[in-house]
Amino acid sequence: MIDRPSCYPGPPAALLSSVGRERLPLLDVLTSPVPSGLFNSPLDDRHVLCLHLGAPVPVSYRMGNYERQGLRIHGQFCVVPARSTTRWTVSQPARSLLLRLKPSLLLETADAMGLGSLNAELAPSIHIRDPQIERIGWMMQAEDHDAYPGGRLFVDSLAAALAARLLALQTRNGNATAKPGRALPAWRLRHVLEYIEAHLDEDLTLAELASVAGFSLSHFKPLFKQAVGMPVHRFVLERRVERARMRLLEGGMSLTEIALEAGFAHPSHMARCMRRVLGLSPSQVADSSR
Repeated sequence: MIDRPSCYPGPPAALLSSVGRERLPLLDVLTSPVPSGLFNSPLDDRHVLCLHLGAPVPVSYRMGNYERQGLRIHGQFCVVPARSTTRWTVSQPARSLLLRLKPSLLLETADAMGLGSLNAELAPSIHIRDPQIERIGWMMQAEDHDAYPGGRLFVDSLAAALAARLLALQTRNGNATAKPGRALPAWRLRHVLEYIEAHLDEDLTLAELASVAGFSLSHFKPLFKQAVGMPVHRFVLERRVERARMRLLEGGMSLTEIALEAGFAHPSHMARCMRRVLGLSPSQVADSSR
């Protein structure tokens, strides 16, 4: 038996808190080579989803009395529950995209969906195919490749979506959203909006905004969307674009200064987002003022 390669590191620095004690993100991702032969996967405090990358590979998977085998194809995933010991037999070297999800988020999400804590225990599984989970995996891979231009807020949103989808698949219950008609109370919404405006230049997180609203993260996300008509990360992105647009029209600041004040990582990040939201580049916005 061989050990899993040492490339199984901690969370990327871009997703860790820059002040005080480092906090594990709700979700992180890494691309990991998988050796051929028999090996035990690393023990992790988080739930781990392994999305297969590349050519089909025959594998077998065992956790306790649960055992499955078959051909893994690109985009299929397996679920390794937190603190689980799993044994793999892989016929040839392969690669996996690993999504690691905090169990506490799954508990919050199960509570928000009215499923109870027992349903928040993920079951081991292998060779699962789901388009929604694949999209989340590819988006996380793209974020990691670009050094997380969307910041923790976007990753937190993907984490919440992943938790809801996993629970919906496991319970065969599509009710992965809050009850229709419920929205964030007006006075709580006002507090959140004021907080966002005052901290646009910071790397906002869903947990931070949920705390301002006085709700758990899983309750806050659908309540905010019901109140404003769009997800939190989209709302913050549009506010950042609007802040940058106003500064460009006012003039007197460099692109780097404007990008940082509006909460973008750099001018190129700002330009991409402005084109996505406004259909205009920063230079076109600045020219319109003339």
